[in-house]
Amino acid sequence: MTKKNEIYKCNVCGNIVEVLHTGVGRLVCCGELMVLQKENTVEGVGEKHIPVVDRQGSEAVVTVGAVEHPMEEKHYIEWIEIIEDGVVRRKNLNPGDKPQVTFCVKSDNITVRAYCNVHGLWVK
Repeated sequence: MTKKNEIYKCNVCGNIVEVLHTGVGRLVCCGELMVLQKENTVEGVGEKHIPVVDRQGSEAVVTVGAVEHPMEEKHYIEWIEIIEDGVVRRKNLNPGDKPQVTFCVKSDNITVRAYCNVHGLWVK
């Protein structure tokens, strides 16, 4: 069973999907089951991936990593998203971009996620 807002990745072609509605089916791509991306919350050594949220009134400035994550061609943050009261807003990033996004927020009920093309999904 899939759950709303889960992220799945195809290990064959690299497609990534986010579940919009809970369902009983299984997600398949390229003839294989897609893999649920675990929300990582604990840093190891090396690069930092956990989003840092700086709340400034009605804005949430999200930076990936206590030390900014690299944004190189082979290793970068693909996107940052905020989930506020069940509503998802996402900003896609490219190599060379700053790993930072500012979102307008109205609630304290927010979750922030970032996806690294090498190390997967991270949540705060």
